[in-house]
Amino acid sequence: MSKPVILCVDDERVILHSLKTQLRAAFGDAYSYEVAEDPDEALEVINELAQEGVTITLIVSDWLMPGMKGDEFLIRVHQQFPNIIKVMLTGQADESAINRAKAEANLHTCLFKPWSEAELVDTIKSSLTKL
Repeated sequence: MSKPVILCVDDERVILHSLKTQLRAAFGDAYSYEVAEDPDEALEVINELAQEGVTITLIVSDWLMPGMKGDEFLIRVHQQFPNIIKVMLTGQADESAINRAKAEANLHTCLFKPWSEAELVDTIKSSLTKL
């Protein structure tokens, strides 16, 4: 049986690398860690994993990305996969986008860049207790 997946979505590779490193340090082999550099790629990854029967437990997504903003991406994910926990990580989202994601995508929380590793890990731990 495959491990549940945490998916990180950001258009900056250095951010994706940092997230993956911090998550792996905190949660070890309990999860598989996937990354996508834009919402379209993330939707492909989500659909591929779903077809393989792999559970995506949590998504950490940037807000300001080419092609589609993070709130719109998370809303689209929520419409298909309402049980995925959604966390937005941003340096730029406005309050209306955050509120929209909370209302329409059941956003768990919004973290602001630069984030602290402790804040990221605590947020994810608290969200996982809701499963």
